[in-house]
Amino acid sequence: MFYRPEDGHGLPHNPFNAIVTPRPIGWISSRSADGINNLAPYSFFNAIAYVPPQVMFSSTTTKDDQAEAKDSVANIRETGVFCVNIVEYAARDLMNITTEHFGKEVDEFERAGIIPAECETIDCPRVPDAPAALECKLTQIVELPGKMNRLVLGEVTGVHMRDDCLRDGRFDITAFQPLARLGYRDYGRITEAFELVRPDE
Repeated sequence: MFYRPEDGHGLPHNPFNAIVTPRPIGWISSRSADGINNLAPYSFFNAIAYVPPQVMFSSTTTKDDQAEAKDSVANIRETGVFCVNIVEYAARDLMNITTEHFGKEVDEFERAGIIPAECETIDCPRVPDAPAALECKLTQIVELPGKMNRLVLGEVTGVHMRDDCLRDGRFDITAFQPLARLGYRDYGRITEAFELVRPDE
């Protein structure tokens, strides 16, 4: 099968998200200029550089009560900071609560029953029990083609790692089984890892 996206795919559901998988989930926490905490998952998320460490996520939907994109993007534009919380399999139901389209006045931490912790290097809440959390300062927001598609780029200014996820000096993802987004409404979890050594190493 071949299709041009501009012509449509002719399938019951869009296959694009199922093709580009698995995708890590950035559980993005932010705070509005008015002090309202926000927590929302984004599966268009990844790390993009080592030195300095940098991450990205993109927002692809709009909200009736925001002039621009979603609450996360609006908050980050206002404050210049955000935190990426890594989602473990055990937190899948809590994360799913925060996928609901709440009004901008709603604190998703409260809705999910999560008591936020404060970040160390930025004025922003974080998920205290997350396996890892990356405190970030905004570097730029890029307007992408399409209605309200926004790419948010940030530099990592602080890193939290849960002690039980550190084994023999390594951050062991099998200790918490990261949740990954697949296509449609499907998710997966990483339960094992293997190593490949480059031929020239």
